[in-house]
Amino acid sequence: MEIRRVIELLEDPFAVSDRHIFIFLPILCVFLYTDTLQFLKDLAGIFKILNICALKGHPQYTQVMCDLLQICRLPFLKEKSSDELNHATTVKECFSQLGYLMRVPSTEVRIKICDSIISFYSPPPNTSYPDGFWPTSPRFKAQMVERSGLAETLVLSMALLEQQLEVKLRLLQALQLLSSSSEVNCDLILKAQGARMLCTRMLEPDPSGQLLFRSSEVLWNLLEKGCAEELSSQLSDMDCILCLKEAFLNLLLSGYRQYELQLRNDLLVIISLIAENPTAPLIESGLAKQLILFLTFPESKFNTQNPLLHSFKLSLNNEDFEMKKLFFNLIFVMSRDLSALQVIAVEILVRNLTRKVERHDWSSAQQEELQLQALATLASVAPLLVDEYMTCQGNTRLLLLLEWCTETDAYFGQENSCRGAGGRGSRKAHLRYCIRLLRAMTSLANEQLNQDLCDQGAIGQLLGMDISRLMASFEKDGGEDDAMTVEIKTDILLTLSALCEQDLHRKELFGPDGVEIVTRFLKLSMANFYSGLGHNKLILSTVDAVWSCIVGCYMTEDLFLEKEGVFLLLDLLQQKLLKKLMAAMIGRCQNTQGIAACCVWGRIAADRSELVFPRFVALFLGWPDVKKPILSACQEDASAEPLPADRPSASVMDVTENLRSKIYSIFCRLGFENLPGLSTEDYVTLAIIRRYLDFKVGEVWEEITRKLELEGVRPVSPDGVGLQAVAEAAENVARVTASQQAELLEHQRKKDMDEEQLLYSEIRSNHKQEELIRKSWEHFVAKTSDYKILLESKKYQENCIESSKVKTEDAGSVFHSTRISGLYVTVSNFCGRVVTVESTPMHLTGGALAHTELALERVPIQGGAPQKLPIASQDQEILHQSQMPVE
Repeated sequence: MEIRRVIELLEDPFAVSDRHIFIFLPILCVFLYTDTLQFLKDLAGIFKILNICALKGHPQYTQVMCDLLQICRLPFLKEKSSDELNHATTVKECFSQLGYLMRVPSTEVRIKICDSIISFYSPPPNTSYPDGFWPTSPRFKAQMVERSGLAETLVLSMALLEQQLEVKLRLLQALQLLSSSSEVNCDLILKAQGARMLCTRMLEPDPSGQLLFRSSEVLWNLLEKGCAEELSSQLSDMDCILCLKEAFLNLLLSGYRQYELQLRNDLLVIISLIAENPTAPLIESGLAKQLILFLTFPESKFNTQNPLLHSFKLSLNNEDFEMKKLFFNLIFVMSRDLSALQVIAVEILVRNLTRKVERHDWSSAQQEELQLQALATLASVAPLLVDEYMTCQGNTRLLLLLEWCTETDAYFGQENSCRGAGGRGSRKAHLRYCIRLLRAMTSLANEQLNQDLCDQGAIGQLLGMDISRLMASFEKDGGEDDAMTVEIKTDILLTLSALCEQDLHRKELFGPDGVEIVTRFLKLSMANFYSGLGHNKLILSTVDAVWSCIVGCYMTEDLFLEKEGVFLLLDLLQQKLLKKLMAAMIGRCQNTQGIAACCVWGRIAADRSELVFPRFVALFLGWPDVKKPILSACQEDASAEPLPADRPSASVMDVTENLRSKIYSIFCRLGFENLPGLSTEDYVTLAIIRRYLDFKVGEVWEEITRKLELEGVRPVSPDGVGLQAVAEAAENVARVTASQQAELLEHQRKKDMDEEQLLYSEIRSNHKQEELIRKSWEHFVAKTSDYKILLESKKYQENCIESSKVKTEDAGSVFHSTRISGLYVTVSNFCGRVVTVESTPMHLTGGALAHTELALERVPIQGGAPQKLPIASQDQEILHQSQMPVE
């Protein structure tokens, strides 16, 4: 029988009676169960029958619906690979209707619906299927569940299950599977306010305890895969917090089984998430106070009379250890709320955290992890509770721990947690968090706290040989630091800077050891800056230590100069540490020896093309406008809006934030004349630097005028004349400076042109000499190839000889003729019977055995030895003359 005929029978208004349907439907369901209802194409008909039965409302239809829902638990069979795509919309609508069937007021039907949903995420049974059919993929059902919005419908149906505990547990099991399988389902649950509904119903009566367990599991899945902000917002309701409080306290005081302890820790994690929401009423509900009470147990001796602690027992198992760590994390989160800080102060949390580093109730690995987490929590909480920190003698305890970190007895760090990473076999992790806590406390600039540290010898302890030796032992093989070691060094320098700043006596305590450390760090290789280990922060903290711990004390300044510290600072000018470095340089230039060191460094660096003065000048930007010589773009933008009277203007703030004022201060110390290594462009910029103060004064007055215009205030006539005079004076200074710059540039242009003309003269002279050499060579070649030119050269030589002779002749002098008959050669100086003639190269003549009548031969175009040519009648006479003997 086809499903279509069944639907027609159920929808037929002229059915004989309902009694026939009651008899017929069980038979129909058995037939469908054994034959056709497993196929994917029949799924729409099945849910059509389910909806019709749900509308009938007769109790006897319940069994029919249960049988049909039992069939839905079977695998969906497909005939083609494209069936999943073709029937996707139908399956999505059927799954959506499955959730709406929860409206049927039948426990059996609701349980079957939940079982069907649970079966969607179960592996298919190993059964045989009809030929040509195979089950759909497991992912197909999960995707259809996500698209159908089934999770949201199930959450909304929880309001119908007030008195049906069994159905509620089965529904929570289905929600647990849905939330653990997909982020989409988690978002749908949160969309239906599922977190609030689950939290407010988790404490309903349940002898089995599964209601609380299932609800917390769903909340945990929402925390992992859902939106944490939305979850925190829903759970921040007062009713939810009260339910969580009651559930947590019940498990904390009466739970002893392992799954109960794990469930307790899960609830504590959820409470930590709620604590991140500043609007959560943790204080109003009393939960925060009770949580801190249990955190300080059993270390606290002041809360033993509290009745809640009478039944509270803390064992040393892993679950209680995890709870302790979660308590620390919760305190860290709660410290962001100012109202929660009052509760933390009342419960003397700081006292117990400092005692935590002394107790040894746990194993060595657990104790180490708790110590590190206590120190990390203190680094965040203690700066907010300075009075409580001082009351419990936090500085003393911290320095004792620092001394313990520098001891050399056998101690092997376990490195079991993320905070202990890098500290295996040593106390390096403890030293790291101890120094970090010291840095956090000293950065508060609390004079009472810093004075207490100095009175207890914190400066000497930080600079002592123990820490230096310990830091050397922490370094890796090859002398390189790891990230943790660099961080410890950086924090030590920052702590010392905070302690020694603005106190001459503490700078003296910094002394030779501190100067040695600073100079050693300034010698770091530039290649380490980009290693990613934090060396850039280390060098920045080192420059800050120079400014805070050395500058201002003549003893440390002299030691710093002896160690060539100024040279090291100047060598760092190419790095991006300019503001700190320039501030330190200004402080060093207060000392005459520092000025001399800068000048000496400039002369030494001149051999290396690393001049200090061009570097200073290069940092000072040029100026494009005479009326606004040093006005930057950010100042011009900031000046568009009026500022309140108690807020400094952009021009004033520019003095502190810009490098120009620092460069001007340095040149005021070094001078503006006789500076080595400056080019004309540098002198052009130096002219601006020299007038920087005049420009800044004019800029401030111009800003005052502009502010008055923006506020609609018109000054009185004398004030207006004064403002106009100041503006004109500033503009005149800018024009004078511009004319000086123009003169410098014109002088440099003329100098460049003269040098260029001189260069071109040398080039012309070189080319003229080359031309003379070329003409001489061409004339020499022409003489050897043309007899007429040879005669002309000989005649010219004779004339030169005649012209060089003395005109007056002495009596009895003998005159020798320069012409020798039968000689047909031209020589350089004189003619004689014995001459030296450079022969033609052998590869042109053909060798010693070649034909000797060269006058009758020509060099062939192809190259090689000369070839004999026929003797012309004109050439025979020349040949006859050349063969005459030389007399």
